[in-house]
Amino acid sequence: MMDMSMYVLGAIGVTEIGIGAVALLVGLGLGVTVARLMGAKAAAAASEEARALATRAEAEAKANAERIRLEAERAALQRKEKADAELQKAWDEHREAERRLTKREDAFDRKEEAVAQKDASLQKQLESVREREGRLAKKETEIDALVEQQKDALQKASGLSREQAKEMLLQRVEEEARHEVAKATRRIIDEAETQAKDKAREITLMAIQRYASEHTSESTVRSVAIPSDDIKGRIIGREGRNIRAIEKATGVDIIVDDTPGVIVVSCFDKVRQAVAVEALERLVADGRMHPTRIEEVVEKVKGEINEKVIKAGRDAVLEVNLRGVHPKVSEAMGKLMYRTSYGQNVLRHSVEVAFLCQIIADQLGLDGTIARRCGFLHDIGKAMDHEMEGGHPKIGMDFARQFGEKEPVLNAIGGHHADIPSTSFYTPIVMAADAVSSARPGARRESMEKYIQRLNELQDIAMQYKGVTEAYAIQAGREVRVMVDAAKVDDDQAFLIAHNIAKKVSEEMTFPGEIRVTVLRETRAIEFAR
Repeated sequence: MMDMSMYVLGAIGVTEIGIGAVALLVGLGLGVTVARLMGAKAAAAASEEARALATRAEAEAKANAERIRLEAERAALQRKEKADAELQKAWDEHREAERRLTKREDAFDRKEEAVAQKDASLQKQLESVREREGRLAKKETEIDALVEQQKDALQKASGLSREQAKEMLLQRVEEEARHEVAKATRRIIDEAETQAKDKAREITLMAIQRYASEHTSESTVRSVAIPSDDIKGRIIGREGRNIRAIEKATGVDIIVDDTPGVIVVSCFDKVRQAVAVEALERLVADGRMHPTRIEEVVEKVKGEINEKVIKAGRDAVLEVNLRGVHPKVSEAMGKLMYRTSYGQNVLRHSVEVAFLCQIIADQLGLDGTIARRCGFLHDIGKAMDHEMEGGHPKIGMDFARQFGEKEPVLNAIGGHHADIPSTSFYTPIVMAADAVSSARPGARRESMEKYIQRLNELQDIAMQYKGVTEAYAIQAGREVRVMVDAAKVDDDQAFLIAHNIAKKVSEEMTFPGEIRVTVLRETRAIEFAR
């Protein structure tokens, strides 16, 4: 900074000398000029004026020089103050950084000390663990020796060999494990049922409430009423030609027996049966009965029934609001109008299942249109299962595949009775909706023979399990109550028996709705006072 100040002062001195020289030269020039112009007489006055001008110029130059010097000193002072401030700031930052480094070093020192203490503590713990391992190894050796001594003593006292004792131990462990498995099974199923039962009940009840359709239990017409028994002879005709003509034209069996007032029509194909019944009713009402007339009436009725089938299929498709259904598929669905299952009309059942599937799927966040299609077509195989080999799920799946139905619908048709594994969420929905539609009161009925057979099968399955003493099928086969021996079966095993019976009933029996399995275990203490 001192060198800079000297340099500034030197520059100011040179400036003053330069200014003075310039002023002097200007004065001399003016003097010479005035002298030349004014002549010799005015030379002195001009010279005096020139000197005055030079003096003033010199004074002004000195004043300017002084002003410039002062400004230079002020600028130098400002630069010095700025440099000092920057230096002070740098120094403060340096001291702050030094302080932070010192603090960090102190923290590192403390951490290093703590790590050293932990290392020392871990070393002590490791030494303690090694000592304990040594003691445990020694005790383990002593225990092994003691166990061998006890085994020898027990073998001598009990008279059992080691293999026999091992077998007894394994049997006991197996019983305990079975008991624990039963407890675990009961706990897991209780938890799953607690979480799922409320949600399933909510969805199912909501679906039933939203689709509360009217229902009537019906069956396909199997007999034709006749006004008198004289008509039976006319139906049979001379040498049986009329009845043979009817059977040939319709493909059914006509049974004319001693039952008064009716003629029985028997056929597996319900459409042909409907044709035969309608034709017989018209022939009986008309009174004209000969082979040619029979063929005419049957052909006319066939056309009308076929139109009814096609219209019924189209109306059902429109009712469930489906798009892109092949005409052959809708015609097959129309045939289900003449098909019943346990007295329930299969076409109306299919429409009902379609709407139940949509409601359930909507609640689960799935596509209601796909679910409705799956539910509507799930029993389509029943329209032709009397013509082909195999169950109606497989027949229906193959038929629907021929007319362009996609995989979710095909899997629902083929798997709604668990004949094939489910590959989409819609198949279980169809199974649930099918069960709801079939199990609701009044939807289905069954013959006495099948009813008794189902009750016997329920009781036989329940009696197969160890510890079961009695089994009774009650509530029209909707529940089976099982009595077990309280001395042989505990509470957890009773629950496991109920689970196994329900599983086996589901696998081996076919039934509408669901069957409740109740296992009863009780202990009775009886004493007599005398």
